Amino acid sequence: MHKQTHKQLIISSVIFMLALTGMISILSGCSEPETPATPEFKTSLKEDEIRNSAFKPDFPLHYETYLRNDESKIMTEYNGSVAYNKHDNVNPLPEGYKHAQPYLKNLWLGYPFSYEYRAARGHTYALKDIMNIDRINRYDEKGGLPATCMNCKSAKMNQFVKEKGDEFWAQDFNKLREQVDLDENTIGCANCHDPRDMKLRLYSVPLKDYLASKGKKFENLPRNEQRALMCGQCHVEYYFQDKGFGPAKKVVFPWANGMDPEEIYTYYATHGDTTTPGFEGNFVDWVHPVSQTPMLKAQHPEFENWSNGVHGAAGVSCADCHMSYVRLDGKKKISSHHWTSPLKDPDLKACRQCHTDKAPEFLKERVLFTQHKVWEQLMIAQDISVKAHEAIRMASEFTGEKPADYDQLMIEARQWCRKGQFFWDYVSAENSVGFHNPAKALNTLAQSQQYSQKAVDTAVRAAAYAIARDIDGDIKTIVPPILHHSRELQMGPEHMKSHPWFKYLPVTPKAPKIWEGNKRLIPAPAQAPPQTAG
Repeated sequence: MHKQTHKQLIISSVIFMLALTGMISILSGCSEPETPATPEFKTSLKEDEIRNSAFKPDFPLHYETYLRNDESKIMTEYNGSVAYNKHDNVNPLPEGYKHAQPYLKNLWLGYPFSYEYRAARGHTYALKDIMNIDRINRYDEKGGLPATCMNCKSAKMNQFVKEKGDEFWAQDFNKLREQVDLDENTIGCANCHDPRDMKLRLYSVPLKDYLASKGKKFENLPRNEQRALMCGQCHVEYYFQDKGFGPAKKVVFPWANGMDPEEIYTYYATHGDTTTPGFEGNFVDWVHPVSQTPMLKAQHPEFENWSNGVHGAAGVSCADCHMSYVRLDGKKKISSHHWTSPLKDPDLKACRQCHTDKAPEFLKERVLFTQHKVWEQLMIAQDISVKAHEAIRMASEFTGEKPADYDQLMIEARQWCRKGQFFWDYVSAENSVGFHNPAKALNTLAQSQQYSQKAVDTAVRAAAYAIARDIDGDIKTIVPPILHHSRELQMGPEHMKSHPWFKYLPVTPKAPKIWEGNKRLIPAPAQAPPQTAG
């Protein structure tokens, strides 16, 4: 009896140890998951294939999801794919929307963004929309913006840069209109994949340059980092380089000091050709005509915000949320190439890949909670930015007795104005309404409000406090939002009398429209015959 019991104990102990070993292995496997094997393909496509339709025969299911980017009528609470005017909070969709910022045209006055700025539609519209946006002059042979604008609109950039090298960037945009197919060459497969084997590859010159500056090679990076960098080719802050720093108008990512707004702002202070007193050596996008402030225009820093937000820090890639897995044939799991918001799915399947214990309703409520808080502060920052420009305008036109340090105070006021608006724009231009990084968004907006208020206070001091009463109060009663303004409207003297800030802009000459998309409406001017010797 005793021997049998002892034997049973030994067997039980062995079984327990085996079970424990197995459990440890399982737990170890959970904490250190293996990187999934990269899918391998071999196609008949050539390396330089950029036509989107060419990928359909080999990848019909992926292509089916890609075409869903044509959807342009579905909104979430704050964003979506309806191309409404992002300053118009008066009219309903599709012209305006309740969550629009009414002062965009005021803040960007004198810069092409003040003519037209709409919500982005799907990536399949990238070329169509840039060809028809009023930011690029369609009433002149010259568009007024460089070919650099094409950088994030087409995989044809591979060909453009290969043919022209660094001479490509400074060409006028309108020279490219007839060189692209609006469907076949818009953002698509070749922007992210090598057509021969579908491996991820970069086409973005500025991102390649940045990685090289850090001693990194894309092909050596972990796959999850590569997946995020696919989106980081374009969903970033960038600028068009001044000629004193390299090829003129070449697109550059200002990340040398880091990706937070203070680090980017500091970078811009030493990377420009400007000679304006107080801004020597700064990079400047344009000078605001009302306040005469050298300004910066932020782009769409989704990558910068995601990178040190809660999801980026946890290793969640852009594709995990915006290209969630789907099964279209009942068995094969693929990444959806409909690049869109997870909130458009009522079941929030992309979010619940990780948040398995949470109901869709709860997850959506948490997203909206963050966005509501960020939006409130964004609107406050916007208003104080407008007030900063108006206070500086008043101080610059003040004719009374000025303090001895008036000129220095005006420089300081403009420096605060520039910084306050850039910090507002860093959040405004980012397409998640703060959700990619709530703490960073709210901190950035708090700083924006402080900087813009310092601009107001400094301008008031420069005017010996004489404008303090005039600038006090609700900015909407002091400076109304500009609801209507375009290149065509600026040709009309009556329109240019419709807002007090318009007097700081010239009335432009009447001109017919030359371009509709990538088609000419008016024949090109006759070329002068070449000169012959003798």
